[in-house]
Order: sequence, then structure tokens, then C-alpha cells
Amino acid sequence: MLTALLVIGILVFLIIAHELGHFIVAKICRVRVDEFGVGYPPRAFTFGKIGETEYTLNWIPFGGFVRLFGDEGESRHGRGSLVDAARWKQALILVAGVAMNALVGWMLFTAALHDGIPRVIATAEPGQSVRLLVADVVAGSPAASAGITPGDEILAMRDAKGVELGRLAPDAVSDFVRTRGGKAITVSFLHAGATTTASIIPAHAVIPDAAGRPAFGVALALVSDESLPWGQAGREALTSTWNAFRTVAGSLWTMLSNALHGALNLSEVVGPLGLVQVVGDASHNGLGNVLALAGFISINLAIINLIPIPALDGGRLVLLGIEASRH
Repeated sequence: MLTALLVIGILVFLIIAHELGHFIVAKICRVRVDEFGVGYPPRAFTFGKIGETEYTLNWIPFGGFVRLFGDEGESRHGRGSLVDAARWKQALILVAGVAMNALVGWMLFTAALHDGIPRVIATAEPGQSVRLLVADVVAGSPAASAGITPGDEILAMRDAKGVELGRLAPDAVSDFVRTRGGKAITVSFLHAGATTTASIIPAHAVIPDAAGRPAFGVALALVSDESLPWGQAGREALTSTWNAFRTVAGSLWTMLSNALHGALNLSEVVGPLGLVQVVGDASHNGLGNVLALAGFISINLAIINLIPIPALDGGRLVLLGIEASRH
């Protein structure tokens, strides 16, 4: 129940942020905002009225809306009418919701990194707390046969002579394994919350582009979840935001391409119940993970609203472009 409320809270916050983008730019462009509503009608009560704008709370608590004077379907004319505003102003107002979701996504990623979430780093600073995680496992490799899976944490390694791996880092592991081809190495790793030990023999031809090099068949990543200062968190959040855009856009493009070829697979699409599960899992791992997930959802909303469907901002932008081309 609490997780479901958290999901609703995140979605309402992000939708209101989207509408706030429309609201702010409409005010800047001198387009009259008749109502800024939290939730959807019927109306519960009115917070008050400032200038020409009513601020209301509505009974259906799943988002919010901005009602502009002269908006689509009304075509009312006069001072502050949307339809009388210049085309570029209308376009700015439409794009503002998407831009606000992108900005909020960046802010949420910044807060998450400041709180402390897992992030891949190149090298560990002296005294920095890090973990060596398995990012990928080659099918049929010695690591796969030993039961190592993506997400496992490498804890220690030692060879048959008792020599231990001195530094937990991807390059150190690669060097340690490379010089012990055909010889058993004892690997301790954390799998599903339990420490496991396995004896693994590095083999040749495990990695296609390095057939002559003994390997386990794993891709490793050095991960730190230490809190970042606000400035550094903001800079790294730019990368997180860009990566989220690439991931979401890439997934949507793949779905569209598969649909056009008659091979649409919706098994990986997260529905409402799946979203509750995802948010619940994130909440168990701390506030930072919830903030990062909310940031990712915000980027989802930004991209989805750009899809050229009439009910979405993207569709209205296309119609606006068609109208502008006719004049």
C-alpha cells in the first residue's frame, strides 16, 4: 500500500512539474492562464485566485493540468488568448512541459548522486569505498559454469599457491587471471546476498577478440555509492540524464521498429503493477535509488510527450507546424 502511494506521489509530482513548465512559459509569453489544477476534475475546492489564474484541488488525484485561455477546442480570441499568440510562443509553451521534465530529471539525478547511489568509476581514490561488480558474463564461459551472474560482487581471489589478488579493480583482475591460464583460481563472490566460493580455471578463446588470452569470461565494473558534493553531483547528473534519454529513446525506437516488422514484444514493458514493484525494490535500497528512479521516469515522460500523437505535446507541435506552413 505504501509503495503504491509512493508511485502515485512520484507520478503526480512529475506531471505537475510538466504542467508547471507550460504555466511558467505561458505567463512569460503573456498568455492568460485561467486555471492551474492539482488532480483532475471534478473540483474539490479552490486554493485562491491570483490575478487571472485560479489554483484548484480536484478529486481525481493522478496528475494536474493548466487551462489556458483560447486553448485547443475553445479558440476564444482576445487579450491573452493562446490562439492569438505568435506561433513561436505557442511552440515554446508546448515544449516547456518537456523541458521541465528534463530539468526535473536532472535535478532528481543530482539529488540521488548527492545522497549516494551506485555509479561506475574509472579508478578508486585512496580510502574510497568501492565494490567490484560483474556487469556481464559470457555464455558458456568458466565464470558462467561457476554460477557467476551479472550483479554479483567479486570479494577476493587467490591462486593455488595462496597468492591473493592485491587490488580489486577490473585491470588487476585481468592481469591476475591472464598469468594463470589452466590453473585453478579460488574466487569469492557475493551472489543473491550470500557469499559463495568457486574454483575457476581460466581458459583460452573465451573472449572472441582476445582468443589467446586466458580469461574467466566476465566484464567487471568498479562501483562506488559514496555521496558526491552538490557541484560534482550536478555535473555527473548531466551524464546520467543524457544516458537516460538515450536509453528511453533507443527502447522506443526498437519497439516501433519491431512493431513495423510484426515482431512487437511487450514482455519488457513495465505496467502499473510492474512500476509498483520497481519502485518498491528501489525504496528498499535507500532514498537515493528512489530519486534516481524518479529521475528516469521523468525523462520517460519527457520523451513520451514528444511522440507525434494528437493528445500529446508532440502531436500538437506537429499540427502547429502544419498550420504555420500554410500561412
